[in-house]
Formats: sequence, structure tokens, C-alpha cells
Amino acid sequence: MSRRGILRRSIYKSPAQLRLMVEPGLATGAALTAMRDAVRAGVTPLELDAIAEEAIRSRGGAPNFMLEPGYRHTICANVNEHVVHGIPTDRPLEPGDIVALDAGAVVNGWNGDAAITAVIPDPERPERTAALELLSEVTEAAMWCGIARLATASHLNEVGEAVSGYVRKHSDFGVLEDYIGHGIGRSMHEDPPVFNVPVKRRGPEVKPGLVVAIEPIISAGGIDTIVEDDDWTVTMADGSMSAQWEHTVAVHERGIWVLTAEDGGASGLAPLGITPVPIP
Repeated sequence: MSRRGILRRSIYKSPAQLRLMVEPGLATGAALTAMRDAVRAGVTPLELDAIAEEAIRSRGGAPNFMLEPGYRHTICANVNEHVVHGIPTDRPLEPGDIVALDAGAVVNGWNGDAAITAVIPDPERPERTAALELLSEVTEAAMWCGIARLATASHLNEVGEAVSGYVRKHSDFGVLEDYIGHGIGRSMHEDPPVFNVPVKRRGPEVKPGLVVAIEPIISAGGIDTIVEDDDWTVTMADGSMSAQWEHTVAVHERGIWVLTAEDGGASGLAPLGITPVPIP
């Protein structure tokens, strides 16, 4: 969620505006793919930051995280107990680390935002590796459940029911409530909020023109967090590990399309019986 807060404007985009959001989504997805291919023991978050920036600029975009006042990087890199807004450092990743990599791109004034989580395997601690992989897998699957619900929902807050419902059914992990998804368009963070847990309000109507970033952040322990002295990095209060997955998703007259996935989300949604449709 933006430190500057949510900008208020119509939450529904026109068909022409939806088409303008395709390129920033692809640029964001390219950054995640490049980082996923490069992440391993020994690489530093700062090196991944440079890789992500090159991927975005090679597609004619610019890193939109750099537009946040006081932030100078392309990505947020959240290692182990760090949850969100982590500043990339020169500490090499080590076996047994889990790292969430969050990036965004702006192209011609329109934005994309997405995140992945990677586990650095530790052959000497297979139980730790398996536990971290399960945490990431549950988080990713919960995100896809939320995206799938968006395809059939009448109101946006059904997404949180799907996300938290999956997590409760398949684990005893905690769903963070203080850090949520958001609308996206001319600004990286816009209305409406996208909750990852059930709330009393139904939220706005899901109809063509809605574009949101769905981003569950899941903890292996509690859900309370603290902000570090750098005034950016958010850390789990109990020191537990966390994972984050995120995609930008557009609702249009023919269905949904995951803007930050090269295949529009087809592979992630297929097991859930949803077929994404390209924006016409």
C-alpha cells in the first residue's frame, strides 16, 4: 500500500484505458521473470534490483517504485522476517532464505504492479526448505483463488473471502490484514482497497473497467508487524517468515485478464476452471 495513500478518482477504466494498461503489465511481468531466473544463493537484492530495472526499461517503461518520495530502487526485496517495503541490500542471499520480490512499471503514464516469492534451497536443512516452499505455495495459490473469485464475483470484497478461505483450509498460516491490495491505473495505488480477509462491507461492484492488484501477504506465525528504523522495511513482530504474491488484474466486457502475467493468467487459473480472455 502506498505511503502517500490512495488517490481518489473513478475506479472504472474505459476500454481504451484498459488497453493502455497492457504494456505496463507486461513490463512488470518481464521484471519478475528476469528476477526469478536470476535468484539464487550468492546473488544480492541490489543485483536483482538492477536486473529488474533493465527488464523494465528494455520494454520502454520506467520503474514506478522510484516515483515514491524518498525511494530510489526498482524493487522491494523482503527477506525472511521482512514483510514488505524492504530496501534492496548488498547482503547475498543464502541457502534457507525466502525472499519476496515486488516490482512495478509505468509506461505512458499507466502502471503495473506484481510480486513473486522465491525460496533458496538449503540441502543441509531440507525441513526448512520444505516449510518455506509450502508457505510460498499456499500464498501463491491463495492469490490465484482471489483472482478466480474476481472473475465470478458481484462485489470486490468477495476476493478476501476466497484468499483467506484457501489459507485457512490448507494451513495454519496468518493472513496479514494491515497490508492489502489496491486499485491501479494512472497511479500505482488507487481506490478501491482489496482486502485479503472477509470484511463487513461488500465493496464496489465488479464490472468492466475495474483494475486491481491482488496481493496476499501470508505469515508462518502471527500477523503483527513493526516498521524498522529506515522508515520503510516492515518486519514480522514475532520474527516469523512471510511470503507475498501479487498480480494486476483487469475486468473487461468479456472476462478477466491478468495484466502482469505473459499468458494472462491462463496457467494459474486453469486448475480453478477460469479461462482468462485478452482485452479486446
